[in-house]
Amino acid sequence: MEPLYETTKTCLCCEGSFATSRVRPSFKKSIRQDTDFCASYKTEINPDYYVVFVCPDCGFASTENGITAMTDAQRKKYYEQIGARWTRREYGGSRTREQALACYKIALLCAGVIGEKERIVAGILHHIAWIYRSMEDREQEQRFLRFALDAYVTVFETEGVSLNNAKLMYLIGELNRRIGEPRLAVRWFSRVVNDKKITDAAMIRASREQWQLIREEQTGLDDETAAGIA
Repeated sequence: MEPLYETTKTCLCCEGSFATSRVRPSFKKSIRQDTDFCASYKTEINPDYYVVFVCPDCGFASTENGITAMTDAQRKKYYEQIGARWTRREYGGSRTREQALACYKIALLCAGVIGEKERIVAGILHHIAWIYRSMEDREQEQRFLRFALDAYVTVFETEGVSLNNAKLMYLIGELNRRIGEPRLAVRWFSRVVNDKKITDAAMIRASREQWQLIREEQTGLDDETAAGIA
């Protein structure tokens, strides 16, 4: 059985039909996961490469969790800023890492133009950082982790009540740790552990583990930070 299968999408912008590829569930089993949820897979087919679908005709790109309809104003703005300069290209088949990165960046541009939800933008930015990590491009990985962190904080401030607060708070802490902000990281990990309303045992445990890692890696933390979530 081939890991990829083809599905047909209808573009939200130009309303044309196009083919895009997805990964079969049986090929989505990860063999390892980084502490910010970046997964590694046994096969060469990475499901993360196929999250974004791109219309070859007009260039509009989105994800399954993105908007489900466009207003006339959004469509007009898209064509003015992106669509008018789009040259037809095809991302419907198997994707290389570089092609996947291009798809995410197109989706990021589209999201910005149409005013996509911040949580969608945060996810796109985070996936871009993961791809740069796989390329061992630390400078770009750090750059996009910072962008993703800012977006996740905005999500927490605007949508936090309706989301899994524990996972989001842990992730904000972990991204702070990864970009070299241990004090901010500990504050977020501490909130996960000390908030009595949070019962997500996995995120509480992960927060404790990452705080312990910070304590082992860092010296000279002030007493308040060191005490954080002891």
